[in-house]
Amino acid sequence: MSGLAVALRKGLPGFDLDIAWSIGEELSVLFGPSGSGKSLTLRMIAGLVRPDAGLVIAGERVLFDSSESVDLPPEQRSLGYVFQDLALFPHMTVLENIRYGGHGLPREVREERAAAMIERFRLSGLERRRPAEISGGQKQRVAFARALLRRPGALLLDEPFSALDAALRREMGALLREVQREFGLPVVLVTHDVAEATALADTVILCAGGRVVHQGAPREIFVCGEGLPASSPSLCASSGPLPPSSCLMKMKACFHFCERIRFAHCRSSPSE
Repeated sequence: MSGLAVALRKGLPGFDLDIAWSIGEELSVLFGPSGSGKSLTLRMIAGLVRPDAGLVIAGERVLFDSSESVDLPPEQRSLGYVFQDLALFPHMTVLENIRYGGHGLPREVREERAAAMIERFRLSGLERRRPAEISGGQKQRVAFARALLRRPGALLLDEPFSALDAALRREMGALLREVQREFGLPVVLVTHDVAEATALADTVILCAGGRVVHQGAPREIFVCGEGLPASSPSLCASSGPLPPSSCLMKMKACFHFCERIRFAHCRSSPSE
């Protein structure tokens, strides 16, 4: 059974993270302003940072459980991870970068899967090129292929589209949706981009100050009863009737995020 369940605590100087959420076989977005603990959460799930306490379960596998002294190293967690800078090895070719994702697999299996990934991610003809010799979109596809080579139990993405232009972001977003459906695994995407979260997410996990404020469908998070985005500048400046009371709490959270994400036109918040 696919799914990812997380309950983690981590104290750092000037910051305390205490979060809990669970998702199924879906594309979920960790959304919130910079400094809300999104990337830190991914690193703890992947085993790159050790939590102070908590639990991480992927499918039926316990990856971390502080109460039982379980702490699997990253290479044993069977999780795909795409970093913000993609972390492709500049001295390796496209094919070698993808093969690296199968480190530890039998050679025959690694070669077979790498060849399949080359075809699946439309990289044929680029196998011998190095990252500096391919486009931004092609680099993205190489990073996805490498992360998926071991057929992970979940895919973790730390703002992988942040350096792309709008057209390429849309193309890579569509590819991500295809990947999630085809491989049938939980995907967690970190972003603080409202449009990206709305377009891609099945579920949005709204974060602020190291806590989960709300979890739900994008429409529940970003859209008020008037059918307008809760972070919309036009709504922020509106002096018209208030939206239905069921939207007020979510809107207040989003207005708080507007200020921190520097939405210049967010000048006021709903009153009681």
